[in-house]
Amino acid sequence: MAETMTDTALYDRLQQLFGDRVQRDAPLAPYTSARVGGPADVLITVRSARELALVVRRLWAWEAPFWVLGGGSNVLVADEGVRGVVVLNRARKLAFTPEAEPPTVWAESGANFGGLARRAAALGLAGLEWAAGIPGTVGGAVVGNAGAHGGEVAATLEMAEILHREKGRAFYPPAALEFDYRHSVLKAAGSDAVVLSATFRLRRELPEAIQDRMQTYKAHRERTQPPGASMGSMFKNPPGDYAGRLIDAAGLKGTTVGDAEISTLHANFFVNKGNAKAQEIWALMYLARTTVARKFGVWLEPEIRLVGAWPQEALAALYEPQELPPDEPLPRFSEEGAA
Repeated sequence: MAETMTDTALYDRLQQLFGDRVQRDAPLAPYTSARVGGPADVLITVRSARELALVVRRLWAWEAPFWVLGGGSNVLVADEGVRGVVVLNRARKLAFTPEAEPPTVWAESGANFGGLARRAAALGLAGLEWAAGIPGTVGGAVVGNAGAHGGEVAATLEMAEILHREKGRAFYPPAALEFDYRHSVLKAAGSDAVVLSATFRLRRELPEAIQDRMQTYKAHRERTQPPGASMGSMFKNPPGDYAGRLIDAAGLKGTTVGDAEISTLHANFFVNKGNAKAQEIWALMYLARTTVARKFGVWLEPEIRLVGAWPQEALAALYEPQELPPDEPLPRFSEEGAA
């Protein structure tokens, strides 16, 4: 029978393996791009794919709830934090094979995806320049089929190394991951499948030409996306339209709840103006989603993931169609997580 452990027992066992890289009640806001979120019961930092696999296997054996945190973009961590264990993925090793046909790069899942793209460009290896401005990690990019400027992970991934709770460690080609717009089968698997590393196909090109494209993409981002603390795009674009256009057309640009704001530059970006709470960002998401649905009949689907101690009502309000009377006030949730 699997052993179920208390937070104290988990902390003690993990500390025996990793020493001071294990923390109790560790704030998560510093590890998220929005600088929002409460504490993890237990936080452990891993620095290699091998360590990541070791920790995940132990947590599965102990039946311990856990979440792997990479770059902290595209996630909204609850103000009440995350129960169980958060595994902070700092496995960042890279290996380029520029002489191969085609050239490739292998990266551990905690490597910064944008940094990987910039390193490749400096070596005269093209194919990932669209990702140069993406703040997340390789693992998160694979799980969510990250994309920008007409490129996406599905088009360049050669193989992903996955540790699966039932199937063990194996290498998966893109077809096995069933990529779709900002989606893969790994999203549904949750903590039952963890990306350890990924290999991407590249192509040789003059570094100057690659840099020119990257500068064009950078200039576009600076014109259209707000600086500061945010989670990136909040909602997926619906078929044939853009989430930002719909939120803007609904008259919500510049709307604030506390220190959270729907950006005046791009309505699909919600910005932390100082000390925003996750609840405040959630309230703006709820407002945007219901207002767009009332005005245009479109239920926007979140591109970000809500993580941690969110009440079920809060999740349902953002992920399921609702039947709401006009001008319903924004619901609030108590500190205990009840509506």
